[in-house]
Amino acid sequence: MKNVMSLIAAGVMGGMIVLAGNWLFAPSARTYYIKNDTQTNSNIGRLANQPNTLNEAPPQDFTAAADRAMPAVVNITAIKENKPRNVEEKRYQEFFGTPRPSEATGSGVIISPKGYIVTNNHVIKGATKVEITLYDKRKMVATLIGTDPNTDLAVLKVENSENLPILELANSDEVRVGEWVLAVGNPFELTSTVTAGIVSAKGRNINILGGNKSIESFIQTDAAVNPGNSGGALVNSKGELIGINTAIATPTGVFAGYSFAVPINLAKKVVQDLIEFGEVKRGFLGVMIQDVNSDLTQKHNLSVSQGVYVNDLAADGAAKEAGMQVGDVVVKVNGIGIKSVPELQEQIGSRNPGDDVLITVWRGNKEEQLTVKLKN
Repeated sequence: MKNVMSLIAAGVMGGMIVLAGNWLFAPSARTYYIKNDTQTNSNIGRLANQPNTLNEAPPQDFTAAADRAMPAVVNITAIKENKPRNVEEKRYQEFFGTPRPSEATGSGVIISPKGYIVTNNHVIKGATKVEITLYDKRKMVATLIGTDPNTDLAVLKVENSENLPILELANSDEVRVGEWVLAVGNPFELTSTVTAGIVSAKGRNINILGGNKSIESFIQTDAAVNPGNSGGALVNSKGELIGINTAIATPTGVFAGYSFAVPINLAKKVVQDLIEFGEVKRGFLGVMIQDVNSDLTQKHNLSVSQGVYVNDLAADGAAKEAGMQVGDVVVKVNGIGIKSVPELQEQIGSRNPGDDVLITVWRGNKEEQLTVKLKN
């Protein structure tokens, strides 16, 4: 019995020693780990709240831009009569009856309180009647004012245009790659659809218009655009119009990642000319040009790696009269940087015959500035 009591007493004593040790040493260890956790959380919080050295934009709220843009974007129905193109078709229709008119749908943007609407030429091409459905569901018949196949733009007009919402035009030269944008239109007859993306590139030529007078200097975005969006609005995060949605790059016929819009600075000049003259009066430099690349840089020992190289000059062209020379590299127009042929075409194409344009070229190892009066 004595032995048992001795063992119990020894056990109790040992337990007390262990508890005393924990009381003496565990608080500091426990405090250490708690403090360490707190410090870790604090570090994470401080890192997350550090000044943003990358100057990253916060997530955008597009509701205000969408509210501003949607009312000014209309749904367009282009009605095309199936008229016989030859004697055989005429006889066929006389026997079987004339087919019902076909319809093409697209979008347009109201840009003037007088009822002017800009859209794509391919939306209304061949139409005998164009109907407009406004955001508030009002329907109107539009008159065709004029078209410009070289930029794939067209201008329509509706009468009784009281209380029409319009979009304010931005300066598309100031659009930056990486900037958030919205595409507003009527894809697949889903009216007033808004999609978001960023500007993927500027001055993009996708060789879709054809012809040696066409101007392709598209704003490329990854905002989803599909059939029916053509002629609709590309707007910035303020809801200002920066481009007219025109094309998509796709192997399937539907959106596959990239869409293309005519810059509004170019569209504005086309629209003004069509309204005033019924046709576009475009200024020309009178040059044969190509993009500067590494092979060209080495071949001609150029001092710059980007720009537009002048291969030849028209004898009576505006550029030659201003003193431009073969071998010059155009790098700026009115202070705006030029890196490619489409960018140069856009800048010149948005100006009128008779306009004075300040062109900066690299000649040899130095810059030269030339004032060029554009010709028709």
